[in-house]
Amino acid sequence: MKYASKIQSGLLAIGLTLSLSGTNTDELKLPNLGEVSGTVFSAEKEHRLGRSWLRMFRSQVPTSDDPLIAEYVENLVYRLATFSDLQDRRLELVVVDNRQINAFAVPGGVVGVHTGLLLYAETEDEAATVLAHELAHLSQRHFSRGIEASQRNTPLNLAGLLAGLVLIATTGSDAGLAAITATQAAALESQLRFSRGHEQEADRIGMRTLVDAGMDPHAAPAMFERMLKAMRYYGRNVPEFLLTHPITESRIADTRNRARNYPKVLRSTNLDYQLMRARARFATADSSQQAAQEFRTSLNGKSLSPEADRYGLALALNASGQYELAAAELAPLLARDPARLAYVVAQADIDIESGKAGKAAQTLSEQLLLTPGNYPLSMTYARALLRDKRAHVAEEVLLQLSRSRPNDPAVWYLLAETQGLSGNILGLHKSRAEFFILRGNLDEASRQLSYALRKTERSYQETETIRERQRDIETMRNDMDL
Repeated sequence: MKYASKIQSGLLAIGLTLSLSGTNTDELKLPNLGEVSGTVFSAEKEHRLGRSWLRMFRSQVPTSDDPLIAEYVENLVYRLATFSDLQDRRLELVVVDNRQINAFAVPGGVVGVHTGLLLYAETEDEAATVLAHELAHLSQRHFSRGIEASQRNTPLNLAGLLAGLVLIATTGSDAGLAAITATQAAALESQLRFSRGHEQEADRIGMRTLVDAGMDPHAAPAMFERMLKAMRYYGRNVPEFLLTHPITESRIADTRNRARNYPKVLRSTNLDYQLMRARARFATADSSQQAAQEFRTSLNGKSLSPEADRYGLALALNASGQYELAAAELAPLLARDPARLAYVVAQADIDIESGKAGKAAQTLSEQLLLTPGNYPLSMTYARALLRDKRAHVAEEVLLQLSRSRPNDPAVWYLLAETQGLSGNILGLHKSRAEFFILRGNLDEASRQLSYALRKTERSYQETETIRERQRDIETMRNDMDL
């Protein structure tokens, strides 16, 4: 595992762009992506680079393990990608557990979303505006084009530039932008102008994606206006996204004029989106008591979605151990909409925490007959089975889920825990290895596979499978020197 000693100066438009000059990053573990040669990266090289970067990113950044939010964001991104110019749609989504507004795109189809975006965007269309913009950066390959332009000015250390996203996700905004020396100013200004061109292109293509996906193009200027107000409100502590995606009156005017070329789309409030906002509000609150108070305040004031606020209140009450009150808040929502996934999972969580894991498992089993393999239902079902001391059944559920979601660290983590409880030590080490691979800890992944080899009991097929995975890890190490 290589370390980058310094982040080089420069600004590269890849959705989120920033400059860090002279910043020591000995604390950051970074892939050694080497010097850039040639002009534009191939799509396959971008894909491999993006996956290497994602493993390192996950190893250093707190990510959300909420399956409902993950599935919602994935569905929204894939829906937008269907209508985008993106040719290579091998996308990987990562949800960062951070209340700051942010979204980013990394070459190779990696799309990141902070939970703060859900807090900030009041409607699904506003959130989609930001995501469509990031997909446009990917489809137009602004990363490779940015490298090509930068080579005419100053060498770039890609690991250093990508490290900025780690800093943003783990520190305050002041760490994201460093002071620029006089000798660097001219080159940086040139790159800033190039970046603005990319931003304009992403605005234009992103709006077209939004329209083709059936969403309201006027959500774009509305979102930009809210961003501009936020910049004035935050003063010096402006979120990184707003610093690196500069919002100006002229940009808002351009976006508003562009939106006028399309008919306004009247869309009712998307309840699923509001429910995910409630989950994000609950997850980012300092305590469950604080979250409960905030949801009560919203219910007694001007609520964007009373259903979502009541749902959030039920989540907070359950987390604070007030199970009967939580069930009482959720009951009218379930009565009106008994099949809504978020409500079903919330009731199951209440049952699990209140000592009724068997009841939760039965309900979830019946739901899974209607939607086999559903991600949030399967993860909650596995947790219910574990609480009900049926680890062997939970293991089968998670093994099936790991086949459909092989790149999900949360699935492998829970599967490893389950296999430990069921006594499947060979499976435990193999699942831990997959978890550590996805989290960028290749050394620990290798150790887990070595432990697994000792448990193969002379099974040739199992031994070869494990050794093949060990060879895969060596390939991943080499990819870090792309």
